[in-house]
This record gives sequence, C-alpha cells and structure tokens, in this order.
Amino acid sequence: MRVLGLISGTSHDGIDASVVDFTIDGDGSSTRGVDLRGSVLASTSVPYTPELRARLIAALPPAQTTLAEVAELDTLIGQAFAEVAADISAEVGGVDAICSHGQTVYHWVDGAHALGTLQIGQPAWIAERVGVPVVSDIRIRDITAGGHGAPLVSFLDELLLRTHAGVSAALNLGGISNMTVVRPDGLVAYDIGPANALVDAVIVEHGLNPLGYDYDARIARTGRVDDALLAALLADPYYALTPPKSTGKEHFHLGYVREHLAAQGREIAVEDVVRTLTELTVQTVARDVAAAGIEFLAVSGGGCRNPLILDGLRPALPGTRVVLADELGAPADSKEAILLALIGWCTMHGVSAIVPGGTGAREPRILGTITPGAGPLVMPQPVFGIDSLSLAEAAAS
Repeated sequence: MRVLGLISGTSHDGIDASVVDFTIDGDGSSTRGVDLRGSVLASTSVPYTPELRARLIAALPPAQTTLAEVAELDTLIGQAFAEVAADISAEVGGVDAICSHGQTVYHWVDGAHALGTLQIGQPAWIAERVGVPVVSDIRIRDITAGGHGAPLVSFLDELLLRTHAGVSAALNLGGISNMTVVRPDGLVAYDIGPANALVDAVIVEHGLNPLGYDYDARIARTGRVDDALLAALLADPYYALTPPKSTGKEHFHLGYVREHLAAQGREIAVEDVVRTLTELTVQTVARDVAAAGIEFLAVSGGGCRNPLILDGLRPALPGTRVVLADELGAPADSKEAILLALIGWCTMHGVSAIVPGGTGAREPRILGTITPGAGPLVMPQPVFGIDSLSLAEAAAS
C-alpha cells in the first residue's frame, strides 16, 4: 500500500510530504504482528505562501482570533495541503491513502495533563482533490486515553531503535524539541522545550531573514550568549516536570521572549538574543540526554541543520554518539512526514499507532478519523501489529 504522509509542524513554515510504499511479509492474517517494510518513493517540502503564513502566525496563541478566521484558515490550509498531495501523488503514479496531520493551532495542556488539541487543514479538500481516503485528526484519540497526544513520533522511533543495544534515543528539533528514549526495559518520550520556536519568533519580529528562521545560524554567529538571560530562561518550571509531558507555542512564543527581556531591565542586542535562545536549545537538550545516559542519539527536524546546535551538542555529550536520523533509514528532513504515512497505514489496517510509554496513554489506540475518497471506503484486511519495520529510499516508479 502506498501512503502519503502530510504535516506542517510547530515551525508552521510549510508542508512536508512523503510517499511510502509499505509491504508486509506474509498475509497478515496470523495472530502475531507483521514485519513491515517501507520504501520512501518521494519527499518534498513546500513553503506556505507569505500571505497564508502571515495570517496563520497572526491567529496563533497568545493572539486573539475569531471563529471566522479559524474557519477560513481551515479551508485555505486544507486547500494548500490538497495541492501538495496532488502533485506528489502524480509524481509517483498515485497513492492508495493519505494521512494528514494538518496544522496545530492550539494544544491545551493544564499542568501535567493534556486536555485537548486542535489541528486545522480540512481533510475533505485533500480527499476531493486526490480521490483516496484521508486519515486525519490523529492526536486527540491519544489524549482521550490519558496521553499527551505527543510525541507521536515515539511510535516510529521505537520501531527504528529497538535493535540498538544499550540506551538509544531519537531527537526531533522542530519548533519544539522532543525526544524518545528507548531502554532495554521500556520507553519514555516527551517534549523537552523550544528548539526553533523562540528563535523563529524573534527572526520574524525583526525581519532578520525573509525565510523566517536563522539560516545556517548566520545571525546567532554574530551574537554572544547573555548569561543572565539564559539563566532566567533555564529556570522555567516546565523543565522540572517529569515525563510524559508536552508543550507548544501556547507557552513558548514571542510574548514569552518579550517578558523575559523586559524582566532583564536592560537592552540586549537582537543578535545576542538569537544566540542565547539557540544556546537554550543546546543546554536543555544536552542536560536531558546526559541525565538519561543515552549512548546513541539520532537527530532530525529543521534544527539539525543549525550548525550551532549540533556543534554544541557533540562536545556537551562526549559519551553519546550523535548522528542524523538518516542512519536509521528515516531521512532527517522528512522523518515526520514518514511517521504520518506509517500512522495512515496503521489506521487503515486496524493497528494501534501509539506507545503508552511514549505519550502517557493508558493503553494503545488506533488513531484518527477517515474521510472517504471518490468511491466507497474499502478497508484492507486488518493485521495484528508490527513486529519490525525497515525503511529505505527508493526511486519513484
């Protein structure tokens, strides 16, 4: 089955897409799980138009918005996802199903509990445009089972890391940094804190880069770490919470940076702010990796292309082998889209796609809702789980 995964992450800069051709060993009819193989046929990343991104940023917390604006963004983002889906589907000669994460606009967390989450990007536009079933709204079922709805990537991480000896982990550096730690006796996953979210917010506010992020750390390189500001940022109570835990731009946003700067009572050059926020990511991640005794760390997400982050992590973690997620068969730039394709395959086959230790859910659940395509909804034969997963890149056929 060919499944297209679509996602726009917490950096809300565009749409990532990957088509994965999944095959299983055997017919999947036994009571044991299947050995699943995935060939990545094509991947792409398409930026939002500047106009759409500006409207999205203006509507995100802590800003106030209207139901009218939410409804319009739901349609416009759904249409943008649909065009990306149609293009990459045509590139590979068609897909059988799609799984769309959409765009998170609010993740409701109260203390140690997630109570709700909202992703927009109406899947009916995608189903209408491409004509195949679309799995969507994948996070909320985990929350109803007592989980945080994040990080869902822990499901993929566990499958990819389970053969590694000792303590291994997968780190994703998107708007928020999250980590899955796999030990011989179990798994834990959680959101560490901000990765790119705060830097991106400052870049956009000051118009420092039309791309909306610190490309190649060029701005941070011109600044210095402000120790007093960094100490105040590191004192945030979120970091002291025990996993599982989740966070987002509801907490780590531009207003958060402004409050910390105002509390300093002095002028701090914007370049120093960017450098300090970059160092915040390095220190919060390194602290948690070291505390977990991680020996192997596979990194993905936009932040893995920031040389100051990787160059900061490696010397801070001398006992940890730090590599890109490509070594696991999941390209670092498209890992989350591959995850969405995997979740789509699981939902269509009746397989739960969460690891309770990864999200805090009481037990596994099948994720998402399904929007039918152009014809009747025909589900494939259910399988009983996944025993192993191997991923490889392949030329589109």
